[in-house]
Amino acid sequence: MKKISKRSLILFYMLSLMFCHAMAQDPVKKWGQLQVKGSQLCDQQGRPVILRGVSLGWHNLWPRFYNKKVVQTLKQDWNCSVVRAAMGIMIEDNYLENPDYAMKCMTPVIESAIKQNVYVIIDWHSHNMKPQEAKEFFARMAKKYGKYPHVIYEIFNEPVEDTWADLKKYAAEVIGEIRKYDPDNVVLVGCPHWDQDIHLVAESPLQGFDNVMYTVHFYAATHGDYLRQRTEEAVKKGIPVFISESGATEASGDGKIDPESEEEWIKMCERLGISWICWSISDKNESCSMLLPRATATGPWADDVIKEYGKLVKGLLKKYNK
Repeated sequence: MKKISKRSLILFYMLSLMFCHAMAQDPVKKWGQLQVKGSQLCDQQGRPVILRGVSLGWHNLWPRFYNKKVVQTLKQDWNCSVVRAAMGIMIEDNYLENPDYAMKCMTPVIESAIKQNVYVIIDWHSHNMKPQEAKEFFARMAKKYGKYPHVIYEIFNEPVEDTWADLKKYAAEVIGEIRKYDPDNVVLVGCPHWDQDIHLVAESPLQGFDNVMYTVHFYAATHGDYLRQRTEEAVKKGIPVFISESGATEASGDGKIDPESEEEWIKMCERLGISWICWSISDKNESCSMLLPRATATGPWADDVIKEYGKLVKGLLKKYNK
């Protein structure tokens, strides 16, 4: 039997390490087609997965960050395994008023995520129900991107006044449109009162659909033990929860930053296997915007243009997305 040289063994070891690192940095290659089993998000083999990442701000307020290089920066420099593209359905120049411009912003983010092998959430970022427009939009997205395991659909960002009964009807209609063209990618469904009334979902979840999860949003300086307890109780009842938006600030997005409460939230998510997204890549003069106005549109961003909260988020992603 031919002896393997020490040099060859070292080379083999180094190549193995490089391969493992590449897999770790390419979440979609590592986990493939996501699926929901019970309360848990899982990979294509049925093994539990936690996605961790950030959301871009509203496309119609911070369009300059909607580009391919931002996705690359968030993957390579911030260790994101998922990026959320928040397509504004409200405020000026939104998707309903200017759909072509909205897609000019969304398309490079979605397609860069696919190229970079990270997951991407296509987010209908609204507080008002628009069923017909949402069905038409998500049908187009499912036709175009449904073949890619990278894509996650968030069909209603933050319902405010809608009842859970009305939201269930809305979700069934929109998911039905998606499933005509995409039978398996994960769909995120919002719940009443700014995505906080997850206990209502636990009492009466959707029936007849696979690979559906329900979103909870928290802002740690406002939402504490009561919402964490409500979320944990829902998970224990078998409800698959996804934190598609969160912050360490007050619910307004401004005010104080509460790293202690944020840590409690993240610890709970890690313990329960809940994926989490932090808001947002934007340069507004408020606490939850992660960047200063002089930050470049593409990144990578040096520490001197990343605000306090952005540094906290980047640190958490590097800690947990190893």
